[in-house]
Order: sequence, then C-alpha cells, then structure tokens
Amino acid sequence: MRIVVVGANGTLGAAVAADLGAEHEVVGVSRRTEPGVDLEDPASLDALFRAVPGAGAVVCCAASGPLLDLMGAGDAEFAAGLRGKLLGQVALARRAFAELPDGGSVTLTGGTFAEPLPGGSLGALVNAGLEGFVTNAAAELPRGLRLNLIAPGWIRESLVAAGLDTAGGTPAADVARHFRSCVEGDHNGRVIRA
Repeated sequence: MRIVVVGANGTLGAAVAADLGAEHEVVGVSRRTEPGVDLEDPASLDALFRAVPGAGAVVCCAASGPLLDLMGAGDAEFAAGLRGKLLGQVALARRAFAELPDGGSVTLTGGTFAEPLPGGSLGALVNAGLEGFVTNAAAELPRGLRLNLIAPGWIRESLVAAGLDTAGGTPAADVARHFRSCVEGDHNGRVIRA
C-alpha cells in the first residue's frame, strides 16, 4: 500500500515511516520536502494529493503545539496553536477522505498528559478537540473509510533532546507500532493512548 506520512522528518514521523516502510511504500512529506506540506497552508494540502496520487492511507505526525502561559499568552498565540495541530489535521483528513479509495484510512496525532501540566491548557484543548473530531467524524465516513487518533504521552527521544528526565517517556518506535495497527487493521473512531 502507498502511505503518505506527513511530518516524516520529525522524531515520531521518522519512526512511523520506518515501521510502515518495512511492508509498504511510504511517501514521507514535510515542510522541507518536495512536495512540501504545511498543515497551516490549505493550498499545500491540496497540492499534496495532486502530487502523490494513489495513497491508501495518510498518517499525520507533523502536529505540535507550544506550551503557553494561560494568563500571559495572547489570543493570537492561542489561535495560532489551534491552526496547526487541530484545524490543520482536520483539514488534512477532510482532503484525504476525498482522495482515498474505499477502506482507506487516516491516522492523526494527538497527545496525552498524565496530569495537568503548567502551560498545557492549549495542548489539552487541542487534544480534546481532536478526540471529539475523530470519534464523531469516524461515524460519518462513507465507503468504509476509517479515522483514528494516536495520543502518545512524552516521546523518550524528545525528552532526551530537551535534556529532561526520560523515565516517563515512550520510545518513538513503540508508539509507531500503534500507527501501523491503525493503518493495517480495521480500527475506526479509536483513540489509542500510547
């Protein structure tokens, strides 16, 4: 199967692309590839599916959101955080469903906080929005199309890069296996906490 992995240059995206690439043709895209894709640029999403026809699945690992001070950040900062990780993934999924064959799948990336996190209100909002979207939209999809969400906690490699304690982190390769189960399986409307 041809699988588009958005964000394939990132820590998690590279692990997902490697895991899926063992059995499938993976087309890894990001802002820096050709074709380039930016979740905040609808024209780049449209161009993606013209440039990469014949995909049977789309996986998005590109989304990230900043930690923002609830009281100190402005409305514009919150809106910017919503555009990429939440609204950008929704826009990607909607375009993908118009292009995928019957039974095709889209797997998005959310997140999970084990406990409230200082600066994490925006992330909590985005993650709750993604969960609600996936759960409801999956029930609306025609032609056997499927939509799922992987909601990992901290990725171990990201904690290492930030110089933080890795005790609560999950290796990217372990999280990647959950993406494969969504692409290859029959899951629909699932939120998988990895």
